[in-house]
Amino acid sequence: MHLYLHFPICHRVCPYCSFYKHEIGGHSISRIIDSLLGEAQYYGSLYPDTSIKTIYFGGGTPSMIPSSEMIRLVEGLHEHLILNELQEFTLEANPATFKLKKAQTYQHIGINRVSLGVQSFDLKTLQTLGRDHLPVQAVQAYHLLRDAGIPQVNIDLMYSVPGLSLSQWQETLQTTIKLHPDHISAYNLTYEEDTPFFDSLQAGDLDFNDDRDAEHYTLTDQLLCEAGYRHYETSNFAKPGFESIHNQSYWEGNHYLGLGPSAVSTIGSERWSNIADTAAYQKLISSVGHAKTTHETIDPQAYRIERIALQLRTLKGVSLSHLSESVRPRLEQLQSLKLLTILNDRVVLINDGKMHVDTIASELI
Repeated sequence: MHLYLHFPICHRVCPYCSFYKHEIGGHSISRIIDSLLGEAQYYGSLYPDTSIKTIYFGGGTPSMIPSSEMIRLVEGLHEHLILNELQEFTLEANPATFKLKKAQTYQHIGINRVSLGVQSFDLKTLQTLGRDHLPVQAVQAYHLLRDAGIPQVNIDLMYSVPGLSLSQWQETLQTTIKLHPDHISAYNLTYEEDTPFFDSLQAGDLDFNDDRDAEHYTLTDQLLCEAGYRHYETSNFAKPGFESIHNQSYWEGNHYLGLGPSAVSTIGSERWSNIADTAAYQKLISSVGHAKTTHETIDPQAYRIERIALQLRTLKGVSLSHLSESVRPRLEQLQSLKLLTILNDRVVLINDGKMHVDTIASELI
């Protein structure tokens, strides 16, 4: 099983982010850690013989947690869950939230992969995105992680931001390549409902542009692949052997447990999510041990659709067994257009097909 931890606190909420999060306000970080451990204890008792293969600690900004609380959290997880087969422990980090000593703490407690939320090395773009760090801080943070001995570092980037030219995006990619991270995640900006960016889009203050999306995507694929990165998923590039084990588990449909407010779990055919309210989450954990508020059963049809949508994004592709006979003519058309190929009974997108993964997936479902 794989474990996701959600820490909902940020110093400042980015206007494009749709994940459940908020500024610290009257919430205590220590109490949030207490609740995460309480929930871990509950599920550790429920699944006493289940080993955790990977941990991904996201948010929010978990790197703003003080070192003493981070140590307490990890020690508690070891107490309540079986972690002796842990392969990968990822922490999301904001470049402005840690120094060398904290990075050394990460390495000491077993965090072996840090995902650094850089987004851009262009100052104006960072300001547009509402980020609270400078480009130089991002470079310094990367080197701090390396100096602390963190085995794997991912750099998160975002492209097709309004006002970001192709040449500026190229500069960010080139700066990233020069740092030699093990993994690079490059995301096309999307406008999610219930975010300030979506409101600005509706008001006409921001824009989306399909041509800009395509140009930025194509340049990203070209430069990163030329630099030796393997484009193993639509938004993810890795040096060989450094692909994210945790993320691949989602795409493959493996079991995962989510702890924290708004976190989602899928075990077997059952999926549930926690309440997206930090105070209510804490009360539920202290009273009943869990914070489930929604529940659904993933039937074979829903599972099939998810596999098509997720696996088609990967270099491995999706098994032909997930596709119905009714889509075979369209499959042949896309193959003749050289947008996909079939290798070892798996459908793999190629050329411009990779850029249109969502559209093609909808046609094959």
